[in-house]
Amino acid sequence: MSMTKLDEHRDGRNGLRVSFEFFPPKTPQMEETLWASIKRLEPLQPNFVSVTYGAGGSTRERTHATVARIVKETSLKPAAHLTCVGASRDEVDAVIQSYWDAGIRHIVALRGDMPELGAAYEPHPKGYQSTAELIRGIKEIGDFDVSVSAYPEKHPDSPSDEADIRYLADKIEAGASRAITQFTFETSIYEGFLERVRKAGISVPIVPGIMPTTNFKGVKRMAEKVGSTIPQWLEEYYQGLDDDVGTRKLIAAAVAVEQVHELQRLGFRDFHFYTLNQADLTYAICHILGLKPVAEPGPQIKAAE
Repeated sequence: MSMTKLDEHRDGRNGLRVSFEFFPPKTPQMEETLWASIKRLEPLQPNFVSVTYGAGGSTRERTHATVARIVKETSLKPAAHLTCVGASRDEVDAVIQSYWDAGIRHIVALRGDMPELGAAYEPHPKGYQSTAELIRGIKEIGDFDVSVSAYPEKHPDSPSDEADIRYLADKIEAGASRAITQFTFETSIYEGFLERVRKAGISVPIVPGIMPTTNFKGVKRMAEKVGSTIPQWLEEYYQGLDDDVGTRKLIAAAVAVEQVHELQRLGFRDFHFYTLNQADLTYAICHILGLKPVAEPGPQIKAAE
């Protein structure tokens, strides 16, 4: 199948293009769940799958091992997360080169957070000082496809929404080809964000990040950390369901499907699913949205909540 036919195949499913995000395993059991999840979602033929990356050395090694294995053992196109926090340029450049040598051609370039929880960000004295600078460093090493983050609601470290847009424009000018958003749940927030982005002359695809809400308490904690709004209506959906994971899963699927439909009406076509390594929920959401497998799906997975 030619690239043109492949693109037609992927774009022809209700005009929807998806990507999936996984996190690297910390234990043998988590590794088993991860690879079952990857195999479960592989037949949906996403545009790419990304693997998260932390500030610690062991996390970096697990990320590299995961994306290298995806290259070798699957038909998927992996994107490796990369941050510039807590590392010198030489250290970061060595990671970039190792990705290129492993056949990885897509990097999600991020500033990253400090290893100490809640600590204010400080660039490494011998490291890349910004994400835009990191992107230029990536491009000097190889012709990578680079994705970056975007924030429909103001990043906690940013002075203003306008500053967020300037930072995004800097990253696009440095060579990024798409922006994946932090999760948020109100369509009106996305609508205002998209208007600000286009007014600033940013024309690359803006890819909404879709967060499953099964573990609602965990989502609330993440939202507080990253500055995302939790709507009252969403809070009410989960009231009284602390011990009812089955109902929470059904609600999570309904919320995600409705959000994608609303964002499609705004003109969004690409969506990035934060799978939390729970493939069945993501698979069900994609199925409802019209994304059917190219091959037979894998066995169901019983993953921890």
